[in-house]
Amino acid sequence: MEKALEEISMRDKIRTRIRTRATDIAKRFTKLKWQWVGHVSRRADGRWGPMVLEWQPGTGKRNEVE
Repeated sequence: MEKALEEISMRDKIRTRIRTRATDIAKRFTKLKWQWVGHVSRRADGRWGPMVLEWQPGTGKRNEVE
């Protein structure tokens, strides 16, 4: 088993990745996340998604109750 793994060169791994069009999962996740953010930000039907994306926090303190 170990001998078989040692015989696979980096060049072979790269060729396989190109041939199968395999992508790095982190890059894929980042791309999908930003696509989702764009999708949510373009919605105009009153849902809370766009409001959350554009929300600016206040001072961090609650108002005093008299």
